[in-house]
Amino acid sequence: MASLSLIDLGWNEFFAKHFEPFREQGWKPARLIRDNKISYGALLEDGTNGFDEFEVILGGKVYHDAETDAELPAVGDWVALEVGGENGDNIIRARLPRQTCFSRKASGFSAEEQVIAANVNAVIVVTDAGPDYSLRRMERYFTLIARSGAKAVVLVNKSDLYPDKQNQEAAEAIRALNADADVHVTSVKKRKGLKVLKDYLKRGQSVAVIGSSGVGKSAFVNLLLGEDWQWVDEVNEVTGKGRHTTTARELLVLDKGGILIDNPGIKEVQMWTNETTLRERFADIEKLAGQCKYHDCKHGTDAGCAIRTAVEAGTLDAERYEGYLKLEDEISKLRKQRKKRQMTVERRNKRDHKIKARNRVDREDIERDLKPRSRG
Repeated sequence: MASLSLIDLGWNEFFAKHFEPFREQGWKPARLIRDNKISYGALLEDGTNGFDEFEVILGGKVYHDAETDAELPAVGDWVALEVGGENGDNIIRARLPRQTCFSRKASGFSAEEQVIAANVNAVIVVTDAGPDYSLRRMERYFTLIARSGAKAVVLVNKSDLYPDKQNQEAAEAIRALNADADVHVTSVKKRKGLKVLKDYLKRGQSVAVIGSSGVGKSAFVNLLLGEDWQWVDEVNEVTGKGRHTTTARELLVLDKGGILIDNPGIKEVQMWTNETTLRERFADIEKLAGQCKYHDCKHGTDAGCAIRTAVEAGTLDAERYEGYLKLEDEISKLRKQRKKRQMTVERRNKRDHKIKARNRVDREDIERDLKPRSRG
């Protein structure tokens, strides 16, 4: 990787500014390209005007200072690295602030945020006009991407498998959900519609590629890399899906410019966002709600409900409204889970502090510090 520079890896004035306090300590900037569970892969200047991949470990302070897993370093993050530190290890001493952060709620019953990709300029969602097509799932993607701060891009892929009308109708319906998103009809197999990708894969620009398994994401990644990075099986004639073998997130620097973060196929698009972002994504429904006769309208059987009237008149898609209600319900439940978890953590921390303070004077000092402080 002798031709790479920090700028090629996505370095800019924002990261340079935040790195300054660490430069004086002799630490070096590095970008994380892989999470190996017990260590990370990172790209770092190798001392010969080039870059190389190093195995790095997490410093104890960074681990203990992180209040949640989402605050720990993730693929795409820039970190301050001590090279050849304790026992010759390369140690992450700090994680630089993120410009963008694409995340979701961790799968299962957890109330934790799961970071999918850090510091990406765009999130490319790969779907198709066939079995994978779902406007409700796309709404979820758009909500998460909006919160991340990245640009939303959608590829309606495998267009060679479906009639042109079906592909175009799918693309138009997706555009109607988000006027700010770029939506393109593509066929990786036939190399159609892919020139537009040059707009997103420029020097120093990072993109995350996500989507369900079997929509051609692996073939897309292979095409960008110019090699068979991931093995893809023959397409199933019934489902139109191929085998997908991405098993872990990985940051890849492309020879022709741009940085790619590949992700395993996403089975669940669980929400990790807030009411503000949700309402921005469904501004049309919010506007209708403001026209209801009663300000506390439940949008069910209440008289004068503008939303129900719009659904009955066909001016508001019933499935879109149902999707909005489901997302709102998920966010409400997540908020309660997070509040409950926070209360549990606070009680545990308070208990631990009391245990550590064996004498009465120390306990009183700690309890006084734990009390909320009035502002003024």
